[in-house]
Amino acid sequence: MKKYKKLLCAILTLVLVISLFAGCGSKTEQKEVVTVCEVTHSIFYAPQYVAMNLGFFEEEGIQIELSNGQGADKVMASVLSDNVDIGFAGPEASIYVYNEGKEDHTQVFAQLTQRDGSFLVGREKDEDFNWDRIKGKVVLPGRKGGVPYMTLEYVMRKNAIDPGKDVTLDNSIQFALMAGAFTSGTGDYVTLFEPTASMMESEGKGFIVSSIGEESGEIPYTAYFAKQSFIKENEDMIRRFVSAIYKGQQWVNTHSAEEIAEAVAPSFPDTDMELLTTVVQRYKDIQAWSTDPVLKEEPYNLLQEVMTQAGELNAKAPYDKVVNNTYAEEVIK
Repeated sequence: MKKYKKLLCAILTLVLVISLFAGCGSKTEQKEVVTVCEVTHSIFYAPQYVAMNLGFFEEEGIQIELSNGQGADKVMASVLSDNVDIGFAGPEASIYVYNEGKEDHTQVFAQLTQRDGSFLVGREKDEDFNWDRIKGKVVLPGRKGGVPYMTLEYVMRKNAIDPGKDVTLDNSIQFALMAGAFTSGTGDYVTLFEPTASMMESEGKGFIVSSIGEESGEIPYTAYFAKQSFIKENEDMIRRFVSAIYKGQQWVNTHSAEEIAEAVAPSFPDTDMELLTTVVQRYKDIQAWSTDPVLKEEPYNLLQEVMTQAGELNAKAPYDKVVNNTYAEEVIK
């Protein structure tokens, strides 16, 4: 009898364990893994990290696998080669691909940032900075053809600086290595994203003298895109993805810099809270983040004008071919 009871207990225990594991498995299966390649890792993309860290993607049944492409060209290459599902970089990348005549070109389906997120960093404090200061100087602007580079040139022209004559733009240094090159003595000024710019300032190795985004005005700066074929085959997932991003945008728009800093902190474990809060406040002050994921036509046309002025665009790409607002418009209704 005792042996029978022991056997029965063992069977019941085994059934319970199997049930528990089965339950865990079913929850995992409910989450759709989506691979996203971001152009760089920056607090500039706070709404994305808020959506990840506060569970907005989980609410939509999505698990994000995030990688860092370190450049829009590399992000686009990953998307076109099907190494990742979704790219996150400047819309200019999709404009270039469309103009190359690719049949299965990428489409932008959600905008995240609406201003340039980089800051001009000099070697000395300059509270009274004006753009005449950079005449005759060497500036590290990033990759030629990228939005940071072109927006910087646009701001220079707005301030009566000829990028081709008045300054030397040294674009020989890779995006990810610019901060290190500057601290090692290369160049007089460098454009950097946060938190790198503020970290450099806190260490006394460079000083923020101007916000490129504040100077340039509204421009579609960073957005999500995927191949047309992928979007058509995964419409429900794209809709849920955009919904999570929209929740992140709305949350950021209605919360303080301190609250946002706490929400994004897990994505920046090596950055202290005081610095995080400072950086977030800087981006809030210039209204860097879009409050919804719709990429409007007027800013899109301005981006193409900036690209044209930079000599990077020979033919303008139709708005309705490069931008697909279907899902963004659905989720905000």
